[in-house]
Amino acid sequence: MKESPLPMKNITLAFVELTESALMADFTSVRRLGSRVAKELASNGEMEAAKRLQSILRKKSVPLRTSGYSESLPLDSKSRTPLIEELNWPQAPLFLSKENKTVFLNFISEISNVDRLAKLGLATRPRLLLSGPPGTGKTLMATHIAAQLSLPIYVVRLDSLISSFLGETAKNIRSVFEFISSHNGVLLIDEIDAVAKMRDDRQELGELKRVVNTLIQGLDSLDEYPAVIGATNHEKLLDPAIWRRFPYKAELTLPDQDARNCLWNYYLYEDKANNNAMLLSAISESMSCSDIMEASLAERRRSAIYNSDIDIARVTLSVTSYLRGLKKSFSASEKVNLEEKRDAISFLASLNLKKQDIASLLNISRQTVYKHTEEKPS
Repeated sequence: MKESPLPMKNITLAFVELTESALMADFTSVRRLGSRVAKELASNGEMEAAKRLQSILRKKSVPLRTSGYSESLPLDSKSRTPLIEELNWPQAPLFLSKENKTVFLNFISEISNVDRLAKLGLATRPRLLLSGPPGTGKTLMATHIAAQLSLPIYVVRLDSLISSFLGETAKNIRSVFEFISSHNGVLLIDEIDAVAKMRDDRQELGELKRVVNTLIQGLDSLDEYPAVIGATNHEKLLDPAIWRRFPYKAELTLPDQDARNCLWNYYLYEDKANNNAMLLSAISESMSCSDIMEASLAERRRSAIYNSDIDIARVTLSVTSYLRGLKKSFSASEKVNLEEKRDAISFLASLNLKKQDIASLLNISRQTVYKHTEEKPS
């Protein structure tokens, strides 16, 4: 019987099991049991201890790995490289639309109640397909699911999985499913379209059909315990039979303005509400979650290195350069000059931004904005 993800009733027994797993260098069990202990501590009001333990669990366990611990992962028979690797649980928050949050919670709920559903004769198929453009949070959502379930998450390495040797790719796929079938974890198949394209593609050889058939057989061979998450940027390329193997589906799109506001607040202002975050959210419509994170962290790193405040003008110019398709870098040691700000004024004005908002984003006076938009202040 697999371990239930619900908190343990006997925390003393949990510590005993945790100690035993640690002495055996069983990294996966240490993390899973530790998470259950943290939940029990939190339910008992020991919030400080719970948060500290959760923080430790999210970090990569260097001591265990350097002491000789290594999980036996499936390998490609030719290159001897691992076919999968274990990901860390996420530290970044997850911002989802209302619809996708419902999918997220329902998927977790079904997996958490597998045993109960089985007793009622209700078979489950915990399979989730995530689609959407790059940088919209597909991998992040998968790792959050694993963290919520206190389960390890394994991601398929396509560079090892796909082989140029005839029949080897299908063989590797079978090895991955044989591994996950004996582990209570989450399997993430990122860029699943690489091994699950439509079998009626006339430009593809018979090898593709063999690969897709093997993937389908692998999915069908699993019982209700291993959760499988597929992720793709090209959902239209997927074979219809693959779609049918994933009862849960979520399309992750670019963040809306409310989500962008939350992202700018979190990554740029460390979750401290700031009016500039709302202004940035208004002009960053085509940016992904990943784009906003990178722009924010780049400015925070510069701010830390030079011991200076966040330069909103620099962030704004990074956004406008992205929107205009410019690959422009700014000197980290210098402030953005007036000429660079003037260049951004007309572009921001074309977005129907108010003059005072442009002034705030570029850290200049409203008179300067009026001057360069050929208007006079009233």
